[in-house]
Amino acid sequence: MRKIYLSPHLDDAILSCGGIIFEDRKAGISVEIWTFMCGIPPSDAPLSDLARSVHAGWNLDTAKEAVELRLAEDRLSASRVDALPRYFGFLDSIYRRDENAKALYNEDIFVPPHPADAHLVDEIVVVLEENLQADDMLICPLSIGNHPDHVLVRQAAERLGKALFYYADIPYAIWYPDKLTEMTEELRRDAYHVSEVGLRAWQEAVSAYASQMESLFEGEETMRAALKLRWRTSPSIELFSKP
Repeated sequence: MRKIYLSPHLDDAILSCGGIIFEDRKAGISVEIWTFMCGIPPSDAPLSDLARSVHAGWNLDTAKEAVELRLAEDRLSASRVDALPRYFGFLDSIYRRDENAKALYNEDIFVPPHPADAHLVDEIVVVLEENLQADDMLICPLSIGNHPDHVLVRQAAERLGKALFYYADIPYAIWYPDKLTEMTEELRRDAYHVSEVGLRAWQEAVSAYASQMESLFEGEETMRAALKLRWRTSPSIELFSKP
């Protein structure tokens, strides 16, 4: 059996489940992280205002530079929890455009998926069907925060009709605890123990995402404290499933 974590972006799965991933690999379980929205846009494609703003927060300029740096960070992060990363070249929402080259998301990324993105669900389904094995355990984001990329990946996973587990998207689960409660109140909860060694490995893996640290946590120290506080409250990470 493989555990397959579906990660919309180059950080989501380890941000949310790094402690479980470390413990599973320590126990000899095969773990892969499949990241979908990590393609590099054409070099001549103009950046939207939103993309330029996001890049400024990362202290980066071009889309190629941003994606290549984040890929390097993700490989380092995955190595720290001994997971196997795989990458599929869909574009991040901040780079996607419609057939008239108009940016789909030019003001906000916490909005429902644009109608022009509907085809992505079908395309992600095809990728999943071509790469999944019968005994795989599939784990996808709950899509707390309503980021369109998280929503699209969840919709594709649910389209398969397979048994499915969900993880609470961090940092959104921290930012919107009421939303986490609302989205999971009718779901089954399974707690997976994370040791203190697992916590440290999780923190180290997340620290590899240096370009994201300020925008997600206002710094590495705050990130480490936030993960430790969650772990102290309950030394485990929950996955959710439909009863």
